[in-house]
Amino acid sequence: MSQHILVPVDGSPQSEAAFDYVLDNHPDAQVTILHVLNPASTYTYGDDEYFDYEGYQAEAKRQHERAEQLLEEYGETASEHSINFETRLETGKPAAKIIETVEDEDIDHIVMGSRGRSGVGRVLFGSVAETVTRRAPVPVTIVR
Repeated sequence: MSQHILVPVDGSPQSEAAFDYVLDNHPDAQVTILHVLNPASTYTYGDDEYFDYEGYQAEAKRQHERAEQLLEEYGETASEHSINFETRLETGKPAAKIIETVEDEDIDHIVMGSRGRSGVGRVLFGSVAETVTRRAPVPVTIVR
């Protein structure tokens, strides 16, 4: 029975490295490639006194289109390597959606990149990889 691996991707060099790791080390695995749109990231459009709804909608649409393009690119690469894969696009808090996907899809292993924040950045923004590592019911491999 082959392993089912979840690879959360965001287009960063670290998520590229995680995806490459899976291609190189798990060629027989079933791979789910996940991108999570975080709607909170578009709330920064405008300032506190004025919320530009049309601007927010345009930015959300742009992010969704970019996410679809990103997943298509990862899917093409997986196909070129004859990897058995599926892609998923979710909306929500990234760490929570990753854990939810593990539970919904019967995932055996998570392989993900880490941006390696430290100090103030890590305290202020947290780490999706750290949260997933603490909460995941399956092994997690972090690639830098």
